[in-house]
Amino acid sequence: MKDVKFNPREESTYECFSCGTVIRATAPERCPKCGADMRNRQMPIE
Repeated sequence: MKDVKFNPREESTYECFSCGTVIRATAPERCPKCGADMRNRQMPIE
């Protein structure tokens, strides 16, 4: 797997862990729909 360089000021695709909402943003802290944690889809889940 190739490492992805992360730039917090760059817009990326994020997915909500709870409801599955997908948005394009720059490092959102919470899901705009349900308030749960978001994950950057470019970063692998371990």
